[in-house]
Amino acid sequence: MKILIINLMHLGDLMLMTPILPLIRKEYEGAEIDLLVDRKLKDLVSENPNIDRLLTLDKKGVDNKPLNFLRFIEQIRKMKFDLVINCHRNERASSIAAFSGAKHIVGYSKPFFSLFFESVINNEAVAHHIGSGPFGLFGEKKYKPGWVHQVASYTDILTKCLKVKVETSEGLFMKPHKKAIENIEKLYKEKFDPNKKTVALNVGASWETKRWIFSYFAEVADALIAEGFTIAFLGGDMDRGFVRETVNCMKTDKATQEKSVVTLTGKLTLAEVAAFLAKTSLFITTDSGPMHIGVAANVPIVTMFGASPVPGFYPYTDKAVLIAAKTPCHPCGEHTCPKQEENFACMKNITAAEVLDAAHYLLEKYEGKPAEALPPPKSFTPEF
Repeated sequence: MKILIINLMHLGDLMLMTPILPLIRKEYEGAEIDLLVDRKLKDLVSENPNIDRLLTLDKKGVDNKPLNFLRFIEQIRKMKFDLVINCHRNERASSIAAFSGAKHIVGYSKPFFSLFFESVINNEAVAHHIGSGPFGLFGEKKYKPGWVHQVASYTDILTKCLKVKVETSEGLFMKPHKKAIENIEKLYKEKFDPNKKTVALNVGASWETKRWIFSYFAEVADALIAEGFTIAFLGGDMDRGFVRETVNCMKTDKATQEKSVVTLTGKLTLAEVAAFLAKTSLFITTDSGPMHIGVAANVPIVTMFGASPVPGFYPYTDKAVLIAAKTPCHPCGEHTCPKQEENFACMKNITAAEVLDAAHYLLEKYEGKPAEALPPPKSFTPEF
């Protein structure tokens, strides 16, 4: 039997799908299991033992051209899959699944493409807006958060569409490849004091409303440096400006910063981020893709949720403290704050003192040990 699993969305979506891969392997023992992902995210799953072959699509590059995309679908058809499991409800993934030529096609789908599916399921983790429209035609605009975690919703594809019996769930999984581990070992020897513990900070996020206040991050960094920790800033190229702004807000003198701050923003691959986080004692992060890599790396996490809903995408581990906004408008689900006069009240009301309290709690609970020295999580629900 040949199975194709499709997940062409973002970093977090792909990480949150990893718990169902061992379930599929167990249910379809002996099957050839292929996984199709966005090429830039291949590091997340390249070492996953529950897939036999990794297929990639260059979403923003060559495969984004209509003719090349049709050729890609033709290549999928030639592989003659028996079962296709589609794990995201967008046009690109839905069309690949619909026209794959597979005998059985299940999962999420856009309406037209669902005509080619054997079984379709709604994603109960996804939040959405209702109401509004032209001239408020559909009533007051309201936000309806998802009510189950995304891992549970992915699992529903198996239980409801394929009638798979699931008794236990597993956590997020990501194994860095050998070269990434070697690169991080070298980096640690060159840049980090072996006598000091490291706290990683991720200040960026895809939505403006998911970013905690940079001056608050700076206050937390200053306090932890004063306590003897090394601070490492993570993030991608798009986060460089956010990190510069955060560092500019710090009050720690430049000489101390040179010894206690390491900026890795835009310098690490995804596999290297995972390998690096395994060596840290704590990860303070926004609601973002790197948060889910941190979960897979088993590092204790403090995360701040402002506009984003908690139920669908909280860190899937008991080694986390989630601080949610206390404002009545949480969660709004907007990419920019709709209340201009109260700009980012949700994030402003999460104080540096609260985050430091959570950081100290986790550092004490896990004795400041690096993530790689900690046992796996006992459950998949964070503390609130």
